[in-house]
Amino acid sequence: MGTLFGEEVKTRIKEKLLSECNLHTIVRLPNGVFNPYTSIKTNLLFFTKGESTKNIWFYEHPYPPGYKSYSKTKPIKIEEFAAEKTCWNNREENEFAWCVSIEEIKANGYNLDIKNPYQ
Repeated sequence: MGTLFGEEVKTRIKEKLLSECNLHTIVRLPNGVFNPYTSIKTNLLFFTKGESTKNIWFYEHPYPPGYKSYSKTKPIKIEEFAAEKTCWNNREENEFAWCVSIEEIKANGYNLDIKNPYQ
């Protein structure tokens, strides 16, 4: 089970991270980014140490047109992150991006596996 969900020790780790760091962004990558090593989804966490988290901006990275998964012969490419770079400063919600408050995360038992409300 991944670190973004789960209880007990994992909850305490997330609690500490969110109170001692500003976890401002989670980029959710699709399945297969690390195939053949693992097929589970991967999340990129961006945080600043020394500030507490107030809101987390989630961005669900889509497959490029024509892709159904990634592989050794069809790996993820840096150019695919252009949309995240464009949205980075304005943080507007859309079909791939949404914001969640720390209050909602605390109420959810620090579960960071928050589904995209626009899909």
